Amino acid sequence: MKVAIYGQSFQEEDQLCVEELLDELKKLGASVYVEENFNELVATITKEQVKGTFTQSKGLDSSFDMFVSFGGDGTMLRAVTYIKDYGIPIVGVNTGRLGFLSTFKKENVRKLVTEFVAGHYTIEERTLVEVELNSESDEFNGLNFALNEITVSRKDTTSMITVETWLDDEYLTSYWSDGLIVSTPTGSTGYSLSCGGPVIAPSAKSLVLTPIAPHNLNARPLVISDSTQIRLKVSGREQTHLVSLDSRIADIPNDKEIRIKKADFTIKMIEYKSESFLKTLRNKLLWGEDRRN
Repeated sequence: MKVAIYGQSFQEEDQLCVEELLDELKKLGASVYVEENFNELVATITKEQVKGTFTQSKGLDSSFDMFVSFGGDGTMLRAVTYIKDYGIPIVGVNTGRLGFLSTFKKENVRKLVTEFVAGHYTIEERTLVEVELNSESDEFNGLNFALNEITVSRKDTTSMITVETWLDDEYLTSYWSDGLIVSTPTGSTGYSLSCGGPVIAPSAKSLVLTPIAPHNLNARPLVISDSTQIRLKVSGREQTHLVSLDSRIADIPNDKEIRIKKADFTIKMIEYKSESFLKTLRNKLLWGEDRRN
């Protein structure tokens, strides 16, 4: 068994769960690789238990059986930029706050290994979106994809921007707003939800367009097929606007056309039978908390 471990930060209260994970992996004789920077943070714990390290550009390939992310949802989104199209199944141990993506409780981290070995899980393919900017420069350093959403938003101004939108080369509308979110089903419980977008089951073959604070009262979130080609053009008082891929942001001139489509690869999320999407909705969004239930 070959396992990659990643985290962006490390708190003392999380030491026990890291130790327990490594202990379970050691029992199996697993080969453990830790992200280079994270390994420096947990070096006193890992010691001789780590076979090697990896970075965003080297050390990972499709031979890994599992990728474990320690942190919150932001850490999981960053982890996707390491996995890329390698097809490594990923699971998140939640040491953060809400935890829609990073759902496994750190107190039960040993079960993460034992249930995986026992086959008590399913692999859920998660859709990504990617952006093309018709530009010679590489604003996102080759990482032009996002698991949650691609967002176009205003920059350095309190004024609205106009986002002209085409779907499969047919004009849809111009959003007068603070921006526009193109969300995957995975991202439907993130920024899109905060802006009034719908919750979409992760397995749905859909994307959702969610305007940010639209001035058009009839502008509502729109669910479309994930095979749709989206084309955007932004105008406003400033010369540039922001394009963000999950947490990665670039400053883009208004004259650049933005093309968004479903990526040609997916992310394999490990879903344990004890931690389903519906259970996450009940626990994180408090669905079912009505006293009548």
